[in-house]
Amino acid sequence: MRNANRTAVRTRAHAPSRTARTVKTARTARTARTARNARTKATAKAVAAFVRTVKRAVTFAAWRAAARPTAKRLLDLTLGTALLALASPALALGALALAVRRPAGGVLAREQRTGLDGRTFELRSLRTRHCRLDLLSRLPHVVRGELSLVGPAPLAPGDPRTEGPGARRWRQELRPGLTGLAQVRARSGMPWDEPALLDQHYAEHHWMGLDLAILAEAVRLPLRAALRAVLYRLPRGGKGGLSDADHRLPGYSVAE
Repeated sequence: MRNANRTAVRTRAHAPSRTARTVKTARTARTARTARNARTKATAKAVAAFVRTVKRAVTFAAWRAAARPTAKRLLDLTLGTALLALASPALALGALALAVRRPAGGVLAREQRTGLDGRTFELRSLRTRHCRLDLLSRLPHVVRGELSLVGPAPLAPGDPRTEGPGARRWRQELRPGLTGLAQVRARSGMPWDEPALLDQHYAEHHWMGLDLAILAEAVRLPLRAALRAVLYRLPRGGKGGLSDADHRLPGYSVAE
């Protein structure tokens, strides 16, 4: 009986201390959980802030790239706008002459072409090659950014030349050109694959100096052809300007 009473007294004496330890353990666990939750929230906030910073940086870089066009694009805008203003009277007269003739298909030729980043656009040009009006009528595409003054030839969607080794990549990275290296180097008897090779060479080595040289050559070639045509039609003095029939006139020998 005494032993039982002693055990009961000992149990009652230790009960408050055990309860206190349990409460303390529970508080410690809650504190640890709270600290872990706080650290987790802080980490999540830090990650979210980092992601926002990266997004802002990327957006700002994209904005700067869009706000600061390349030198090639600046050349297209300035020179293309100036040429369009100068050529507008000739283009208006050419369009009026075509409207009077009423060609089949209308005044404008409309063709689907693949441009920058593989986007398809409708290429419009006057339906005449007289005085290169078909090329000059494409200047609005240069101002809008669908074409460049100098670049690879604009190709139709699905053209086999866009499927060559690496051709898909560099053709999508460059705007098609109003003229290009293949056009100014064109000659009779040129192999069928040489224009594509010239376009690829331009895509791999293009720079502002090359663009200016190609533009100068594109202007020089038609001027030289027109000058030759004018000189050929001019009357020539002396016997050198006589035809074979003239040499058969009295007073001229075969040797002459």
